[in-house]
Amino acid sequence: MHMTWDLGVIKLKFRVSDGGYELHRKVPYDYDSEFQDLYMKIAVALTEDRINIHQALIFQAETKKGLHTAKSGNFLRNLPGRLVLYPVEAATCAVIFFGGDSMDALVAAICGFAAGLIEYAMATIGGDAKLLIDVLVGTSTGIIGSLFYRYNGEDTCLAAVFLGTLYWFFYGTAFVIGILEIISGSLETGVVRFMAVSVKTFVLTLGATFGMKITLMKDAEEAWFDNTNQCGTIELEKMWWRIPLYLLCSASALGQYRFPIADYWRGLIVQLVGYEIQFRTLLLFNVPNSQTNLDTAAANVLAAAGSVVAACTLSVIVDRLSFYYNARLLQRDYDEFSMFGEFMFKLSVGYVRLTNCLRIGRKTDLTFLNMSERLKKASEELSDVNHARTEIKLTLDEERILTQAVISAEDINIWALLMPTVYQLVPGSLIAKLWFNSVFPIQNVEEWKDIENTSNPTLQYMTSTYGDGNAVFADLMVTATTLALGLILGMGLVMILIFFSKKFLSGYTNLSESSRARFERRKARYGFMGSNPEDDPDDGDNNTDYSVVDNSTPKTDTLSPRLSSVDEIQEEMEEMAVPSPIGNSYNAVDGTNLIYGEDA
Repeated sequence: MHMTWDLGVIKLKFRVSDGGYELHRKVPYDYDSEFQDLYMKIAVALTEDRINIHQALIFQAETKKGLHTAKSGNFLRNLPGRLVLYPVEAATCAVIFFGGDSMDALVAAICGFAAGLIEYAMATIGGDAKLLIDVLVGTSTGIIGSLFYRYNGEDTCLAAVFLGTLYWFFYGTAFVIGILEIISGSLETGVVRFMAVSVKTFVLTLGATFGMKITLMKDAEEAWFDNTNQCGTIELEKMWWRIPLYLLCSASALGQYRFPIADYWRGLIVQLVGYEIQFRTLLLFNVPNSQTNLDTAAANVLAAAGSVVAACTLSVIVDRLSFYYNARLLQRDYDEFSMFGEFMFKLSVGYVRLTNCLRIGRKTDLTFLNMSERLKKASEELSDVNHARTEIKLTLDEERILTQAVISAEDINIWALLMPTVYQLVPGSLIAKLWFNSVFPIQNVEEWKDIENTSNPTLQYMTSTYGDGNAVFADLMVTATTLALGLILGMGLVMILIFFSKKFLSGYTNLSESSRARFERRKARYGFMGSNPEDDPDDGDNNTDYSVVDNSTPKTDTLSPRLSSVDEIQEEMEEMAVPSPIGNSYNAVDGTNLIYGEDA
């Protein structure tokens, strides 16, 4: 079996081939939290034998078509619906992160909307036109921002407008993940991601400087450096609206990441934890006129680690509380619920009905809730040897809804919850500042100073210094690396907590072997690499290194596993007179329930 892959900035393309069938997939691992979560759940449900391979492949294709996304999510997932997010994110980022005021927020909102229209137009044209998005967005931002600067009394903070608008297009998350991969030993993917992010950010920056030059001509350099009085005029720590504005900014980031709207509250909690830790730590350790980056490093490490712990804690709480809802509706083995369990079940039912009433939830969730009683009655009749029922028939829509319920019941993907928070902590703007300083280099500042403790007052020496802008690269590396270290520290703390919970909580020792194995697999999915140690050939004492792609002749006469298409599988099943898994939920071959699964 052969596998090849091609790593991009936001998508991973891979191909699996065994000589008879090729499986092609393009998987988004950035800017798509919903698909991150669903793809992970599909894989987990398959490996835990809750669904079969046919249902997994079909559900995967349906997911890509948006059949398992709420209407509200589909609206924000694709253009032109996403146009509402661009101005909101640009305006709020300009104030929260880049020292802009209300007027700068307005200008950034206009630039953001224009950027969204450009991306929509280029995406509609398609083909090579999409390659022009970054440079055209940067150019339009430079032109619009410079026009306001010129005709608004030169009171516009161009840095806030540019960085706030281009924040949508920065790949700061990928930059930190690249550093994280390098630290973790995945050098190839880390370096590729690192270089791709740097180049694409430079294209955005260069476009903005082109726009400035077109509008301001010879005054472009002076306008860029004229930020002393226009930027940083608001002391955010004293403003009551700082947190509400940040939450609005975070909501727009969740929309950019295509996070399910019904679950925004989860993302906002984690984002607020990370932001407040970072903000408060900077205030605590900040020393005026300090030449070190220790305050930034401490703030980033603590913020990233706190975000990881918050995301893992929240996911555990949500998964645990939703257990009662899933156990009853999916008819898994359970005793009678306690009062707390009954309360949590009713709370979950109310949540499903409320989100559908507000039109932000999936209608199929409500449909499954309404059909659960009928399925329960049919299952009881099927289990009764004295009843005439011999099968449970489902329509294609009911089959899809039931499969969706089984997959959605799996644990939350931690990274899908965490990535929007990392996005707002990452130094995408610092990369842009680095490139802006390469286009507008800081000039030498020469100054003559008197030599102290000498009897000759005319003795002087000259100092030659650069502005703070030349330290941007150092700031960038400090920020990115400390955020990566913070993520590692946070994951380490989570692993430690899980380890001690197993040692000192009696519940783990009372689990069956199958439940313990499932717990260990769940714990492994919290890690960065998401791999099972048993699959690593280097783990065993008697194992040696070998090529991932082995072209040698197999040492056994046993046929190699062959990947088959859905159509091929259906044809084989028809020849064997086995009921198709699409039409019902019962496997006639081994008598197991393919839909519900069993909770060991």
